Amino acid sequence: MTEKILNKIAIFQKKEIRREIYRNEWWFVVEDVVLALIDSNDPKQYIQRMKLRDLELKKGWVQIVHTLSIKTEGGLQKMNCANTEGLFRIIQSIPSSKAEPFKRWLAKVTKLFFVIARPQAVAI
Repeated sequence: MTEKILNKIAIFQKKEIRREIYRNEWWFVVEDVVLALIDSNDPKQYIQRMKLRDLELKKGWVQIVHTLSIKTEGGLQKMNCANTEGLFRIIQSIPSSKAEPFKRWLAKVTKLFFVIARPQAVAI
C-alpha cells in the first residue's frame, strides 16, 4: 500500500491527476482537475473564465493555489496546485455532473494518505 501513496499520479474516471506532497498533504494540479470535470481541452482558458464569473474565487485565488514544481515528460514545470480544501472551493465554481463523484473520490484519496502517513492519529 505504501507504493500507491508514493505514486504522484491519481486516476479519476480514466483521467490522470498529477499531485505532489507539499506541507505534509497532497496538492493536485488544478488544470488536471478542471480537465477531468469539463468537456473541453483548454483548462487554462476555462480557469480564466471561471475566475471572471466568480469574483470571490478570483480574490482568494492566491490563498487557494500555490505554484509547485511538478515532474513532467519535459522535466520539472511550475504548475498551479491546490490542496483538498482549495479544490473543494474551485469545484464549487464548476457546473459539472462529475463534481460530486470527484469530491467523493478526492475525499478517499486524501483520507488514504492521512491513514498511511499518520496511522497513530486514526481512531480505532
